[in-house]
Amino acid sequence: MSDLSLTILPETADDAAAIERLHERTFGPGRYVLTAYRLREGRGHRPDLSFTARVGTLLIGSTRLTPVCVGDVKALMLGPLTVEPPFRERGVGKALIERALAEAKKRGHRLVLLVGDEPYYGRFGFKPIPRRQVMMPGPVNPARLLVLELVEGAFAGVTGTVRPDWELPA
Repeated sequence: MSDLSLTILPETADDAAAIERLHERTFGPGRYVLTAYRLREGRGHRPDLSFTARVGTLLIGSTRLTPVCVGDVKALMLGPLTVEPPFRERGVGKALIERALAEAKKRGHRLVLLVGDEPYYGRFGFKPIPRRQVMMPGPVNPARLLVLELVEGAFAGVTGTVRPDWELPA
């Protein structure tokens, strides 16, 4: 990454169209059927916890955090994380994740979930969730369901189905 002049910035409303085009190029139309995408679909992610990566004015990457609940416990869901293919393997995804997690922790959030590859996300502290402790509202490979405690012990005793935060009963 030393040869990139990379800037990580909070996502703004003006970024929405460019991020959607990036998702289309990176994930294609098949993204709409994935359980994690469907959980986030039509829901509001947290722009204050979502970031873009730029080289100059060119948007080359994005990550978002969306509020969810696991049972009655509030959490965040990381993703999608996406980086333009020519800029992969250059630390862009790492910089985005580190910024998003640092900001979430600073703002008092305790847990972050994601559906992803443990060999990649494990370096940030994500760990596989024991089978049947947490369920997604659709098919997900259980080995890809990961959690990160931003506060030690925050995941102890947490069980249930993941759902959008605002569906938590009053």
